[in-house]
Amino acid sequence: MEPQSTTTKQVVAIRYIVKDIESSVAFYTRLLGFEVRMQVKGAFAHLTLGDLQLFINQPGAGGAGQSMPDGSIPAPGGWNRFQVQVKNIERVYEKLKEAGATFRNNIVTGVGGKQVLLEDPSGNLIELFEPASQQ
Repeated sequence: MEPQSTTTKQVVAIRYIVKDIESSVAFYTRLLGFEVRMQVKGAFAHLTLGDLQLFINQPGAGGAGQSMPDGSIPAPGGWNRFQVQVKNIERVYEKLKEAGATFRNNIVTGVGGKQVLLEDPSGNLIELFEPASQQ
């Protein structure tokens, strides 16, 4: 990997495979405040939240949704996730639950702060995190 020029901002992005583009776009925009940069119905969307770039694909759509040489198909879920820092995690958790959001666990407290795992409509995880310094 070649280093980029100091005058060029490096773009870092996350890609999730989702079951349904439309319900996933609605989830990320309505519940988490993402903005849609581009959307191809039933196939792909490019979403942003601050500097975070999130690309979502349905299986079979575009290059990222294609089957592997062994025939395996990209699928959502797992334990990998990205983190969104929040203030007052209890309030955010209750507000999202009232809106029908699904969580994999309850709020837990660790050395660095509090966290909870929010699931998107396809089962991909978003870690909501309140740093200990904000508590």
